[in-house]
Amino acid sequence: MRRLDRAATGLAATAVLSLTASACVTIHGELEVVPSATEAEAAKALADFTAAYNKADKAYDPALDAQHVTGALGAINQAGLKARQVNFPDGNPQHVPLELADATYVIPKKAGWPRWFVADTDSNRDRDDGGVQDNRWLVVFVKGGVQDTWKAAYLAIMSPKQIPAFKRDQDGHAEPVSPDDAALAVAPRNLSEDYASYLQSGAPEHFKAGPHTSGWRETRKKNASVLGMSTQYIDQPLDTGAFAPLGLVTQDGGALVFFSVKNFERQTAAKGVRLKVIPDVKALLTGEVKSTITKERVSSQVVTVPVGSGGGQPDILGRLTGLTAAKGS
Repeated sequence: MRRLDRAATGLAATAVLSLTASACVTIHGELEVVPSATEAEAAKALADFTAAYNKADKAYDPALDAQHVTGALGAINQAGLKARQVNFPDGNPQHVPLELADATYVIPKKAGWPRWFVADTDSNRDRDDGGVQDNRWLVVFVKGGVQDTWKAAYLAIMSPKQIPAFKRDQDGHAEPVSPDDAALAVAPRNLSEDYASYLQSGAPEHFKAGPHTSGWRETRKKNASVLGMSTQYIDQPLDTGAFAPLGLVTQDGGALVFFSVKNFERQTAAKGVRLKVIPDVKALLTGEVKSTITKERVSSQVVTVPVGSGGGQPDILGRLTGLTAAKGS
């Protein structure tokens, strides 16, 4: 799964600067274009995240990795742990430590905060290295200021063939995409709103057909009305603060972007029909389920976006979705 993110801004530090007749001069370096991290910093961030994730997963305790996640991944991770903590108060009986090995780091050069990078890793979850089901975990780390901790904001699980080659300078550093880049078929800042609108109505039609676009709309249509129950879907953009899109320029001039949306699924039972509430939903439930339950999910996507002049379409390569709340009525 490839999905570029729209990642975590909202944490930006205020630039301290003075103006001279010839240029803008920074005092603390906020406007200087520099690598977002060193490889050593990136490796430590990945190791710290993995260690915290494993502690939290073993104990089913969201507090144990809360300082290492943010944005879409943070919302999904924290809600999932909260639900399982309710259902498994003694911890995870099937815990297998996550391993993220063979890491390479895509580190952009940029000015100001937040700073971010992508860790391209091989997890021990696919158990099929080199095979048909082989995949790579792309973890997007964000840091909002000097005193902040590197936090994982996006996760995309993709086949090795899906991962594009990134544009790099002579030192190997990547180039970030501007949120309002007009050269792309769709500016990154518009992806969340456009995707939410597309899921709702089918427009705009500029997304490439696939399991996360036309296929997902078709699945929803089939599920909208089943015997004894109707289902409505509402989608909303999620594109500010820690959920802002993040993208990297690819060698072909396009971009790989990570972005978020929010999905609501409202199920209404016919008279005399009881809605089934599974344990993970019940653990996050507020209110009483009489005839209706509304499930709220956060979804992160990774998408390749071509340059605008070629007539290509954004291709959503992967989607990671998690229940974050539920309400009964």
